[in-house]
Amino acid sequence: MSTPGRGIPSGGTGIRLHAPAPGWSLDADVVVVGSGVAGLTAALRCAAAGRRTVVVTKARLDDGSTRWAQGGIAAALGEGDSPEQHLDDTLVAGAGLCDEEAVRLLVTEGPDAVRRLIATGAVFDTSAETGEIELTREGGHHRRRIAHAGGDATGAEISRALVEAVHAAGIETVENALVLDLLQDAQGRTAGVTLHVMGEGQHDGVGAVHAPAVILATGGMGQVFSATTNPSVSTGDGVALALRAGAEVSDLEFVQFHPTVLFLGPDAEGQQPLVSEAVRGEGAHLVDADGVRFMVGQHELAELAPRDIVAKGIMRRMQEQDAQHMYLDARHFGAEMWEQRFPTILAACRSHGIDPVTEPIPVAPAAHYASGGVRTDLHGRTTVPGLYACGEVACTGVHGANRLASNSLLEGLVFAERIADDITAQARTGGGPGIPVPSTGPLQPAGARYEVQRIMTDGAGVLRSAASLAAAAEALEGLYATALNDLEAHGKTAEPGVDTWEATNLLCVARVLVAAAQRREETRGCHWREDHPDRDDARWRRHLVVRLSATEKRALVVVPTDSADFPSVHPLSTPSLEQ
Repeated sequence: MSTPGRGIPSGGTGIRLHAPAPGWSLDADVVVVGSGVAGLTAALRCAAAGRRTVVVTKARLDDGSTRWAQGGIAAALGEGDSPEQHLDDTLVAGAGLCDEEAVRLLVTEGPDAVRRLIATGAVFDTSAETGEIELTREGGHHRRRIAHAGGDATGAEISRALVEAVHAAGIETVENALVLDLLQDAQGRTAGVTLHVMGEGQHDGVGAVHAPAVILATGGMGQVFSATTNPSVSTGDGVALALRAGAEVSDLEFVQFHPTVLFLGPDAEGQQPLVSEAVRGEGAHLVDADGVRFMVGQHELAELAPRDIVAKGIMRRMQEQDAQHMYLDARHFGAEMWEQRFPTILAACRSHGIDPVTEPIPVAPAAHYASGGVRTDLHGRTTVPGLYACGEVACTGVHGANRLASNSLLEGLVFAERIADDITAQARTGGGPGIPVPSTGPLQPAGARYEVQRIMTDGAGVLRSAASLAAAAEALEGLYATALNDLEAHGKTAEPGVDTWEATNLLCVARVLVAAAQRREETRGCHWREDHPDRDDARWRRHLVVRLSATEKRALVVVPTDSADFPSVHPLSTPSLEQ
């Protein structure tokens, strides 16, 4: 148990979610927040090195975002392929903003990381003739280098293998737990997390896990938009926690919209069925209502161009034809291929009354992946000592302005291993006591979640402009100002609970995303400004680093870097750049 103290740790913002005091606690060497490929890989490696590890996850252990990954995991495993070719494809997709050193680590360490995943128990599809791993292509790849499992159920297989390994290793887990805030000692170092356990279990209500190392692997923030491929738990909790703790985030304006999401109507909300890029990799065509392949001639790879280019191509055609969606035509696959290679997608389509064997699939872009996140170095360290981040919540510099298809699972693997190695290379420490700080930030009412989603979809979706972003910024600021006024003038805030905590986190990440998108006056990667349609390397081949002001409650500090080089991480540093 930690000893309560007073004051705000150096480097933090002094902002915490309103929540009851912890009523229970655990002690550990490492706490991992999240149970996808990144979180469980880090946990297994830390535990194997003898560190007492606790995994905290928002749903059940096997309900992380990883299980929804259909396409596969990219690595230079095939004959004729090489890490250098994988690096080249990644850099092209990243549109000039990848950190080349981070990408080189990814592609060179990736193949062995995949082999270790196989040794852990993951079973990938193999060729009946050769017994070798069967590889396919996706957008932006010039080689077949995507390993898949169960046809289109790669994430589910990886999740199964890692969850079984975690159980076998006896790693302590806390399920159905929403992480709230970082505990920090008097020097601003990490001392654990506070969390709220939902429902029945060994623990219930608000508690704490005390540990000198915290690994954020909380996944994405797709629920900031009305329609997304992300599960309902993807509410940006890790990014919001890190910001409140004083950490920096980067490149949050680069949200990848997956080009081919099953179109369920203009009013569809929440998680939408994904139609994997691998379907196009196997030869499906994008067509309009007249059957015209509109991506041919727009890029050398046509339908297999990087995702930002395909999403823009679909949106342009929709605008030209005043259409709500386009079509993905794979009728030529035949029933047998659909049933064997893409059984999950086939079932999802049929459950919504669409049979891909006999008709084209209506598709439209939807929010899919955050290329930016909590800023880290090559060992996953953030600007807060003892706080690490990996997977979608992190910004390692690998993805730049647009993630290359199927690099996400690989990034989770590689950087989780690097984080675990960094933690276990250090002397075991007990860490200082966590210091509770006053809760100075207002909670949003539960209904604000849907307001945020509507505002973001209208103003900061695939198509952005100065006018749309200004309207979004004003509306988001209005939500924040109303809640802050109620708190400061009347002492009122929304009732603490999962719905209000999630809504507050969504508003936090939405404000950062819009602020960065307003600042970046160009079109690059998956950031598309209609009023600045061209890429501007002279002014904008650089990153935007954002943090919460430690002195002004409502202020976001947005700082451009001097160059395209991914900035070094110096714990508790403040960039000495002109704002």
